Amino acid sequence: KIKSWISNNRFLVGMGVGAVLFLACYLFSRAGIHDNGKRAGDTGTKLNQAIGNQQEISAGITDSKGTADAIGSSIERSQTANKSAAEAVDRAGSLVEEAGRIAAEGITRVASEGNTAVVVEVNSETDFVAKNATFQEFVQAVADKALKSSVEKAGDGEDVCSILDMKSELEEKTLTIGEKLSIRRFEKLTGDCVASYIHGGGRIGVLVAAEGASGDAVKEALTNIAMQIAAMNPEYISRNDMSADELAKLREIIVDSALNDPATLPKPILNKLIEKAISEKIWSDADIATYEEHKSNMQYLFNFLTKEAAAQLAELALADKADIVADKIFNGLVEGRVSKQLKEICLMDQVYVKAEDGKQSVAKYIAEVGKAAGSSFTIKKFVRFEVGEGLEKKNEDFAAEVAAQLA
Repeated sequence: KIKSWISNNRFLVGMGVGAVLFLACYLFSRAGIHDNGKRAGDTGTKLNQAIGNQQEISAGITDSKGTADAIGSSIERSQTANKSAAEAVDRAGSLVEEAGRIAAEGITRVASEGNTAVVVEVNSETDFVAKNATFQEFVQAVADKALKSSVEKAGDGEDVCSILDMKSELEEKTLTIGEKLSIRRFEKLTGDCVASYIHGGGRIGVLVAAEGASGDAVKEALTNIAMQIAAMNPEYISRNDMSADELAKLREIIVDSALNDPATLPKPILNKLIEKAISEKIWSDADIATYEEHKSNMQYLFNFLTKEAAAQLAELALADKADIVADKIFNGLVEGRVSKQLKEICLMDQVYVKAEDGKQSVAKYIAEVGKAAGSSFTIKKFVRFEVGEGLEKKNEDFAAEVAAQLA
């Protein structure tokens, strides 16, 4: 019956099935929309959270960038500080290394103001640096500073650099030039008239002060005398400046020198020594035979005698020193040699280097200038600096240096 009814009412059955299907689709569609709405809400919430997180991350990035910039700045400052420290270490190391080297070259310079002048000596390691313009300017600055100093003289182991308050300047020039530099000494002179002279580009520096007169003529004379001092290197102004002990020592040196050189002894003394050498068999037979052959020409005897025979005569002379020194002839020889030596070491006794006759002494030259100027004057004092005198000098052995570097 049911099958028959369905068969007879196919249209209605179709309509019913379609209605059921439509309702089912509708219900499923509503369920999807609700679920999608919920999902959309969840997605919006998550999106807002993501946006918030991004803002937090951005803020963090900004903060991190600021921190990174701060760290970078700190690193840069640290690098600068390290570089400065390294430079300071290098600077100190260079100064320490150079301090151990020998500075015995250099130049002298003078500075003057009114009736006061100063001469200074500053040393370098090489003569090459002594010709450097930067070094020469520094030495002149030292002279200018020394001129204004309250100290009249400094040197001989004193800390001249500290006295002149020029430690920083010296260190700067040492690092700039690359050699050890040393402010060795300075000395000032004051007088009624003062003159100076620099010889050999600064190898020798001289000051001379006079008292009793001034003026251009006296100044010119003092400059000439300064040249004399540079050339002849006197030790004293006159023999009156020598003490009794110094004169006695000079005489003793000359006596011993004469006794050690028998060929220069007066003939009467020499003949006595030869007679003793022969009679006491001090000489060998060969030396005695040589003497007998050449005694007629005593001037050339020592050209033929052996060195041993001459040394034996010197020993005899020294052994008989007391009697020989008492001999008037020998004393005359000694006094003549003392006078000659005084003419070499005493300025006033020296022959004036510009003397037209080749004989005029410095003392007579001064008297002549004073007479022409209408006022006599005397030399009060002089100072002579020669670079490196009394200093140990480095012996350069370039072959050994190269060999050491290749070893």
